[in-house]
Amino acid sequence: MALLASQDGKQTNIGFKMDTRGSGLLLHITSLPSDFGIGDLGPGAYRFVDFLAETKQSYWQILPLNPTDLEHGCSPYHSISAFAFNSLLISPEILVDDGWLLEDEINPGPFFPTDHIDYQDVFGYKSILLNKAYDRFKKSPANTDYEEFCFRQSYWLDNYALFAALKTHMEGKSWSDWPEELKDRDSGIIEQTRKELHDAIERERFFQYLFFSQWSALKSYCGQKGIKFIGDMPIYVVYDSADVWLHPGLFNLDNKKRPITVAGVPPDYFSETGQLWGNPVYRWDAHKKTGFEWWIQRLKHNLGLFDFVRVDHFRGFMGYWEVPATEENATNGHWVAAPGEEFLNTVKQILPDAAIVAEDLGVITPDVTKVMDRFGFPGMKLLIFAFGKDLPTNPYAPHNVVQNCIVYTGTHDNNTIRGWFENEAPPDVKERFFRYIGWKTSNEDIALAFVRLAMMTVAHTVIFPIQDLLGLGEEARMNRPATKDGNWKWRLDAELLSPEVRRTFREMTELYGRG
Repeated sequence: MALLASQDGKQTNIGFKMDTRGSGLLLHITSLPSDFGIGDLGPGAYRFVDFLAETKQSYWQILPLNPTDLEHGCSPYHSISAFAFNSLLISPEILVDDGWLLEDEINPGPFFPTDHIDYQDVFGYKSILLNKAYDRFKKSPANTDYEEFCFRQSYWLDNYALFAALKTHMEGKSWSDWPEELKDRDSGIIEQTRKELHDAIERERFFQYLFFSQWSALKSYCGQKGIKFIGDMPIYVVYDSADVWLHPGLFNLDNKKRPITVAGVPPDYFSETGQLWGNPVYRWDAHKKTGFEWWIQRLKHNLGLFDFVRVDHFRGFMGYWEVPATEENATNGHWVAAPGEEFLNTVKQILPDAAIVAEDLGVITPDVTKVMDRFGFPGMKLLIFAFGKDLPTNPYAPHNVVQNCIVYTGTHDNNTIRGWFENEAPPDVKERFFRYIGWKTSNEDIALAFVRLAMMTVAHTVIFPIQDLLGLGEEARMNRPATKDGNWKWRLDAELLSPEVRRTFREMTELYGRG
C-alpha cells in the first residue's frame, strides 16, 4: 500500500500546476456504477479511469470523501470529521481480493436500484460486510501495512476513532449532550473510555485503513493513466464533529460549548433567505496564536490525498457571513473580516507549492480577487451564469475568461445544463445564448453546445459534470442547495458511456487542444 500523507508533509502530492490545456469530468464516487447500491472504490472506479484515459482527459473531480450520515441526507459536506473517510465507499469486491471477505459473503447480494442510492439499505448491508471483514482481521496475523497506517495517521486517527466509537456508544447523541467529563475530555475518563471501548475504537481504525488502502491503489492507478484528482474541502466543519469536540477553543462557542454564531451566506441565486449552513464559525484570533496549526494539518492531509484541492467557499478566508445561532434563516447576518492574507502567507511558507483551487462563486469582494491573484490560485467560471443581460462584460462569458481558471458548465449545486435550459432559463437568456453561438439547437443537444463552448476558451482547465457530457435532464441533478430531500442520490448508468460518446468526447478533446 502506498501511503499518501504523513504529518511531516514529506509525501504530500503538491507542486502540480494547471498551466497546460486540459479537461476532465466531475463525478462523485457515490455516483459510480456498482452492484452494491452505491458507487465505491472498486471495479467501477477503475473502469471510469479507463474511460477518462481513453477520451484523453486530464482530471477527475470529486466531492468530499468524509463520513456521511442518514440524519443529514448523506451530504458529503456534513461530516463528523474533516480528516476521516467514508466507509460506505469501500469496495466489497476488493475486500474479497484482499482476503477480508469471502466470495460467497458478497454474492449474491441484495437487489439495489441502479439509478439512485437507497442510503438506509446501503448502510445496513455495508455494515454487515465491514463487520465480517473486521472479525476476520482480528483473527489474522499482525499486519505491518495496518500498523504503518495507524502510526502515520495517528495525528487524527486516534481521536477520530474514539469519537466515532463514543457516538455509537451514546446512541448518536451530539457530543454536547454527553456526560460532562466526556464532553470536556477529562483526561482520566478519556483513558478509561479508550480501554472500555477498545474493540469499537479498533474497528473504526480498521475501517479507515481499508478505505485508505483502496484509495491509495486507485490514486496510483490514476497516476499511471495520467489522470489527476481534484478533491473538495469544505471551509467549515460540523458542530457535532470530532474536530469541534477536540478543539472547542478554535470555534465561536459560549462557556457551555454551544455555538454563539454560525456560518451561511446571504440571500443569493439559490435562496431568497440565504443559506443557513449552521456550522460554527472560526475564532481566527485563536488560530493565529497556534500559527494556524489545525488548518495546516488539514491542508497537508488533503494535499496528500489529491493532486489539487478545491476549497469550498474560499472567500470565507477573507470575510464570512455570520448569523446568530438562534436564527432560523441567514437573512439577519453580517459580514465579518477574517485574516485570510496572513493565513495564506503562513500556508505559502509551509506549503509553498500547495495546489489550491479557490471556489470563488457568489459575491466576491476585491480583497478576495487580490489574494487569489497574489498566490496564483485559479478560480471558477460557470457558463450557466454567463448569458444574462450583462453578457458583453459578464466575467463568466467565454470571451472574458482567463487562462488561470477552471471553466465549468455548472457544478454539483446547479441543475444540469439541459434541466436548467428546459425548466429554469428565462426566454431572454435562451435567446442571448443562441445569438452568442450563432445557431439554434435542440434541448437534447444544448448541453453539448455548452461543453464545446467551455472547450474553446483560453482557460487552461475545463471541467464538466458528467451529466452535461451525456445531455441528461433535471432527473440527474446531484444537489439542490437550501433543500434536504432527494440530494446526493444520483447514479450513473454505465451503458450511457457508449462507443459514440467516447468517440465524440475524445475527438472534441483533441480538436480543442486539450488531449
